[in-house]
Amino acid sequence: MMALRTLLLISLLTVLEGSLVASSHHGCFVPGSPLNISRNDRGLQQVVLISTYSFNNQSNDAFLFKPSAILRAQRQIVKGIRYIVDLEISRTVCHKRHQNNNLSKCDFQPKGRLHQTFRCHFEVWLVPWENKTRFLVFLCKP
Repeated sequence: MMALRTLLLISLLTVLEGSLVASSHHGCFVPGSPLNISRNDRGLQQVVLISTYSFNNQSNDAFLFKPSAILRAQRQIVKGIRYIVDLEISRTVCHKRHQNNNLSKCDFQPKGRLHQTFRCHFEVWLVPWENKTRFLVFLCKP
């Protein structure tokens, strides 16, 4: 009798494990996994802005850059909120020396010699209740 219960329990656990693995591959929600989010998500917009300011602060370029396209955006709930973002940032006509912090007023450089776009991958971890923001990954390539 005990052997039969053990066998049934093992069978049930095997089926449950298989269904969890299968659901993670077929677009079903698995708690704690990254989920695609809208490009208009308020938190995403905040992360994109923070990431762009960080890029501009680290860049030696004379011009400011701003986001030109969000290619992929995901959010994961893990002791806070982890954003995983692939985006393009492009050079604007605004000079850094003018201390212009409002990127929305900066037009992109026209096609030509000064036009430049970087493809970036950011992973940013926010812990709102502790007012913490931490870059886990910060990669940009021309």
